[in-house]
Amino acid sequence: MTPSHLLHLPDLQDTIAFGSHLGRNAQPGDIFTLTGDLGAGKTTLTQAIGQGLEVPPDFYITSPTFSLLHEYPGRIPLYHMDLYRLGSMEEIEELGFEDYLYGNGLTVVEWPDRLEELMPDSRLDIHLTLINEHERSALLTPYGDIIPRFSSFFHRNTPFLNKI
Repeated sequence: MTPSHLLHLPDLQDTIAFGSHLGRNAQPGDIFTLTGDLGAGKTTLTQAIGQGLEVPPDFYITSPTFSLLHEYPGRIPLYHMDLYRLGSMEEIEELGFEDYLYGNGLTVVEWPDRLEELMPDSRLDIHLTLINEHERSALLTPYGDIIPRFSSFFHRNTPFLNKI
């Protein structure tokens, strides 16, 4: 059975701390999938992940809704995909996005259901739920090679965990 963890993020600072922690612990080839309603905080979390990856501040992380893919330099490259506007797995294949899914950076995928059979076996699924304007929860489920490293995403001295 795949382990899952429900994380309570009471405010924006906790969401940023969590994302930054994820970025610091990310390794080349990792894939994080983000799901949640519009406005749940997927891009905000990706911005925080970028901080943890040491993306330079002059590379502002934005939603790639219209461009589909943004690439940012950092400790390892950050590939931020938004598949919302794509209708099929075939479109993803035609665009060559598989190269990013198995690249040398961290790939963050919004709207990953569009991947269908291309969904990587090794990944960390993060489902964000907006509770109110600032408060959210994150359900984390690891798959494949991420499972043995899953506990590294929950180091007890991390500030956002001390509030749980």
